[in-house]
Amino acid sequence: MDYKKTAELILKELGGKENLVSSAHCATRLRLVIASNDKVNKVALENIEGVKGVFFASGQLQIIIGTGTVNKVYDELLALTGGKEVSKEELKKVANANTNKFKQFIKVLGDIFVPIIPAIVSGGLMMGLTEAIMFCVNNGFMDINTQGSVFVFLKLFSNAAYVFLPILIGFSAAKVFGGNRYLGAVMAMIMIHPELQNAWTVSSEGYHVMQSVWGGLYEIPLVGYQGHVIPIIISVWIMSKIEAKLHKIVPEMFDLFITPFITIFVTGYLTLTMVGPVFVFVENAVLTGVQQLITLPFGIGGFLMGGIYASTVVTGVHHMYSIIDLGQISQYGYTYWLPIASAANVAQGGAALAVAIKTKNAKLKSLAFPAAVSAMLGITEPAIFGVNLRYFKPFIAASIGAGAGALYASIVELGATGTGVTGVFGILLHLHAPIQYIMLFAISLGVAFIMTLVLGWKEDDAK
Repeated sequence: MDYKKTAELILKELGGKENLVSSAHCATRLRLVIASNDKVNKVALENIEGVKGVFFASGQLQIIIGTGTVNKVYDELLALTGGKEVSKEELKKVANANTNKFKQFIKVLGDIFVPIIPAIVSGGLMMGLTEAIMFCVNNGFMDINTQGSVFVFLKLFSNAAYVFLPILIGFSAAKVFGGNRYLGAVMAMIMIHPELQNAWTVSSEGYHVMQSVWGGLYEIPLVGYQGHVIPIIISVWIMSKIEAKLHKIVPEMFDLFITPFITIFVTGYLTLTMVGPVFVFVENAVLTGVQQLITLPFGIGGFLMGGIYASTVVTGVHHMYSIIDLGQISQYGYTYWLPIASAANVAQGGAALAVAIKTKNAKLKSLAFPAAVSAMLGITEPAIFGVNLRYFKPFIAASIGAGAGALYASIVELGATGTGVTGVFGILLHLHAPIQYIMLFAISLGVAFIMTLVLGWKEDDAK
């Protein structure tokens, strides 16, 4: 591959260097801010050697090139434009100027949750493993000492990220909102302080202590926020605003002492007396609504959500689903949303696989095969943007396959012990129900594959 030639062709189809405002790259993609999207020849970009997909998202033109190659093409692009390398964070600031408020909100959620996914994934995998071991022991399939240190510690480690989830969220949210990350962590610690009643005991024990607030205006229960997501995000956002304001008005010689003191006390009081109770109600209402939708009779709700899931990935709305996953795990012990996501991802792989097998186009075949494998491992961007959405009908076929798999998941009430892992490795979060997960995988893949062949596609009509 000629990296310089690829960069030259990309720059040409972008509309020239005068149409390129700023650029950066991640592990697999060029991330470009464009002055005028109308000048971009998307079809021509997709046909350049080395380009595996092109799409607009979060105010950026993102060009999928691949690990180990994208940085070399990027270096050539910088040489051609005379620009300087910028970080993804700097690029995001430029891109946000061209992004509407709703998309900015969704992006903020993604920025908060993506960094903590490894912690959540590790806990979910360990929870799935402990459940599988207990199932085998209780049914006589294995003879393991569950009082031994290995199993005892495994079980102890498995829920640590979930028990202290507000601290992870508080730390991450403060970074995103521009506040002090350690103050964000302290706010989360306040919300799960051991002197507050554990939230998980309320349903069985009721409220232990009521506290009069705001000069006796009303009372609140002294209950913690274990397992909650939205209240901590809102609280840290308020904290960051108060902190920023105080930094501007407090004299520098007193700033180190006065600003954190006032910030924590004011935010903490507002959180426990107003913000927390209100947004716990909002969060519970959202989770209840989602669960009622998923559990509609005959799997109808699952079919609908599975069918539209990939479309929300295209628009970027899927970044908010971490709230649903984590909230459901807290309330029900499982997330019933993740199997829907897994069905959607696997289905995109099934559609791309059908394209790879049937097409006579050598370039498309070489793109579709690895994209299909990637989707089955849980990474759908190459399949969605490089193949299925480009020819549209495979994308529709994948959505049908996703709906079919999600319908099955809803009927059998399949839930995951954690979040962040789908596709082949998603079975590690379903070790308590491996057969059901394998069935979901097979249905999603098979239906998407067959429907792609049935609907067909015209390679001359690439979008």
